[in-house]
Amino acid sequence: MANFSIATVFVASFSLLLSLSHSFSIENPTDRRILVILDDLALKSSHSIFFNSLQARGFELDFKLSDDPKIALQRYGQHLYDGLILFAPATERFGGSLDLAAILDFVDSGKDLIVAADENASDLIRSIAAECGVDFDEDPSAVVIDHGSYAVSETEGDHTLIAADDFIRSDVLLGSAKIEAPVLFKGIGHSLNPSNSLVLKVLSASPSACSANPKSKLSTPPSLSGSSISLVSVVQARNNARVLFSGSLDLFSNKFFKSPVQKAVNVKHHRVGETDEPSIYRINDDLEYLVEIYEWSGSSWEPYVADDVQLQFYMMSPYVLKTMSTDKKGLYHASFKVPDVYGVFQFKVEYQRLGYTSLSLAKQIPVRPFRHNEYERFIPTAFPYYGASFSTMAGFFIFSFVYLYSK
Repeated sequence: MANFSIATVFVASFSLLLSLSHSFSIENPTDRRILVILDDLALKSSHSIFFNSLQARGFELDFKLSDDPKIALQRYGQHLYDGLILFAPATERFGGSLDLAAILDFVDSGKDLIVAADENASDLIRSIAAECGVDFDEDPSAVVIDHGSYAVSETEGDHTLIAADDFIRSDVLLGSAKIEAPVLFKGIGHSLNPSNSLVLKVLSASPSACSANPKSKLSTPPSLSGSSISLVSVVQARNNARVLFSGSLDLFSNKFFKSPVQKAVNVKHHRVGETDEPSIYRINDDLEYLVEIYEWSGSSWEPYVADDVQLQFYMMSPYVLKTMSTDKKGLYHASFKVPDVYGVFQFKVEYQRLGYTSLSLAKQIPVRPFRHNEYERFIPTAFPYYGASFSTMAGFFIFSFVYLYSK
């Protein structure tokens, strides 16, 4: 359970949402005006940090309720705004002349759009997303659940408050400063239409996530699961219009910006002597695997102490099975040498004990062989062959000398 300070989490969230605000081009915007559609004017204050970040960049925000009869994106054939923000996920029908066709025409004209949804997302919001290659889960009761990477909360016990940190690797989208802390997310997941090459994930769920109803038992496998669930996605159209979809309206809220994050399961792995997590290991590398495990005491999270938590390094079957050591403060660790076999392995921790929530962690990692320039110049195991070769040459020389010069 990784404990991050409020300041760290605020910087992480603020960095992400500043990058999301880059959906609006600052090059010659028309009057730098953005229309913000809200289904409740209270959002103006509860999401003020995000709105202030846009205003600090020089944009003028025009707030309107979703049922305002005077809503219009253009007048006399001229667009009134450079960007549109839809923070009205439950709205079935907008006021004025704003509808699905008008929004798509707005994007087709090169303008920018941000859409935030939640578990109450209407058919209208889902239709806007589908037209852009983003498909929210068809189950209206489904939200993203993560029993491995949920954020610890005294009020959220169904693991729907997620600490997400699987960001796209792009300095252009997220900036050059690395986002160290996770971002809080609570909402619905979506998938990307494979036929649309213009849409891509900015923030993905972890491999342990799924999209389902937290209040009912799963009778069939969820339609969305693991890293295939996108939490935030962006589209850059061929006319350079930019569209952003978030499955969480709370992601933009002041509360989520300022909340400290305690990630329920903190997993790390790296080579011995290093701290950065590599994307690939080499055969015979020495590595360390660490995981923090805590239990709920009824009033607070306490370190879980046991001597039977095991780690598997798995490909088809376990190549390494090792009982992890613990510092009795919640941190479990194991060190081992990568097997002399290359392929795609998994770190796996499967832990089930009576009365406790089952722990199932899996992370995929490839293992490569030595490159041609990484082998030792002289391999110790080959010394007998080296000796045999030189002794054969020496014996032939002596035999030749004796044969030629003996009488």
